[in-house]
Amino acid sequence: MFDYFSILPTVPVADISTGACIGIAAAAAVVFLIVGAIAGNLFRKRVSEREIGSAEEEAKRIINESIKNAENRKREALLEVKDEIYRQRTEYEKEEKQRRADLQKQERRITSKEETLDRKIEQAERKDAQLAQKIQHTEETEAELQKLKADQLSLLERISGFTSEEAKQYLLSQLESEVTHEQAVKIREIEARFKDEAETKARQVLSLAIQKCAADHVAEAAVSVVPIPNDDMKGRIIGREGRNIRTFETMTGVDLIIDDTPEAITLSAFDPVRREIARIALEKLIVDGRIHPARIEEMVEKARREVENTIKAEGERAAFETGIHNLHPEIIKLLGRLRYRTSYGQNVLLHSIEVSHIAGLLAAEIGADVNQAKRAGLLHDLGKAVDHEVEGSHVQIGVDLAKRYKENQNIIHAIQAHHNDVEPKTVVACLIQAADAVSAARPGARRENLENYIKRLEKLEEIANSFDGVQSCYAVQAGREIRIMAKPEKVSDDDMVLLARDLAKKIEEELDYPGQIKVNIIRETRAIEYAK
Repeated sequence: MFDYFSILPTVPVADISTGACIGIAAAAAVVFLIVGAIAGNLFRKRVSEREIGSAEEEAKRIINESIKNAENRKREALLEVKDEIYRQRTEYEKEEKQRRADLQKQERRITSKEETLDRKIEQAERKDAQLAQKIQHTEETEAELQKLKADQLSLLERISGFTSEEAKQYLLSQLESEVTHEQAVKIREIEARFKDEAETKARQVLSLAIQKCAADHVAEAAVSVVPIPNDDMKGRIIGREGRNIRTFETMTGVDLIIDDTPEAITLSAFDPVRREIARIALEKLIVDGRIHPARIEEMVEKARREVENTIKAEGERAAFETGIHNLHPEIIKLLGRLRYRTSYGQNVLLHSIEVSHIAGLLAAEIGADVNQAKRAGLLHDLGKAVDHEVEGSHVQIGVDLAKRYKENQNIIHAIQAHHNDVEPKTVVACLIQAADAVSAARPGARRENLENYIKRLEKLEEIANSFDGVQSCYAVQAGREIRIMAKPEKVSDDDMVLLARDLAKKIEEELDYPGQIKVNIIRETRAIEYAK
């Protein structure tokens, strides 16, 4: 080891003072530090050189190993590629061999089919030749048959005395007669079968509905009779120079009929609501006893308000009784007005309620919409509430009112079709027709005046006499049956079926009648001979 202190100068101890000693020590320390730093750098340099050398040797070793590994992997990859090429070559040769075998098999199959096709072509050619011979033979035979037919036809014409056209007409007439007979028989059988089934089912449904809906019927008059306590009251009602009666008739629009009828005054008016207002007002005046124009005006006004309240209450009662909800308030008022409307003596409001119940029961029996049926039944005669104020039939007026108040289209159609003004297209419309007929045809429900009754019977007989072959006809059973005596020389038994059907159809088209009319045709053939 290098001796750092050997380089220090030798100074005699006796010649060195204290301060000099300190300076020498400091200088020695500095020199020592410099020498240490140089020695450290030299040491680190040698260590670094040794580490760099070892790193280079390691890098060379790693590179050599990598080269060896890469060569090994290259050899392995070449071997794998060679194996894969060999395997694919083997599979290709196998597939190629299989394709060659399939191709040879197909060639053999095609060759066989060609041979078969050649044989079939030969057979077809032989058959064509045979068919040509047969066609030629057939044509020759047909020519012979035509000649024989012409000879036989001429022979038949000579024997029968008919030409071919005359014989054709004779056969057609015979065939037409037979077809007419068969048609009549079939029509009779089909109508009888379906009529029995339909009548049985309809009778069950209608009878059940009628039994469930029992209603009272009271024929109502078109005039109102007001009783008075004594005949002196007539003079008070007339008033001085007739001023009271003129005021009353002007305020109410009703005619007062004061005649010799004891203790009674008759009110006559086409408008039933006005007649009811007049009746109530007159009864109030009779009870009050003070009869003069001012009092008449007051009582008429009170009666009008009372009738309006009654109309509203009656409309609400009808809706509640039938279970119909969500009716427009104006429709409820119109229903209430029907309380004072009659048709052939039948109260229209009661009739509408009854039709609603019957239609609902019928709908329940056949599985139709019960609510729609009942609603249409209640509203079907709605137009009669204002038919004396608006021009047109009550059907058209009812349709217009239903449209105005936003009723359902099915309800509107049922109202429009309930008198066959249009053809019914829904089940509800057919049910309303049936229910309306049932309600109107109940015994005592309606009355018909004699003049209309006679006109209906005369019209029925006139329709029957319009058909050719009718000898005489009679309307019996109050117009519910028409009996016809047919001319036997013009109407056969088969023609009777067709005549009855056509007559019934014409009656349906031209005549209005309640219920149904039975068409009964009678044909009589007599053979008389005398033994001498």
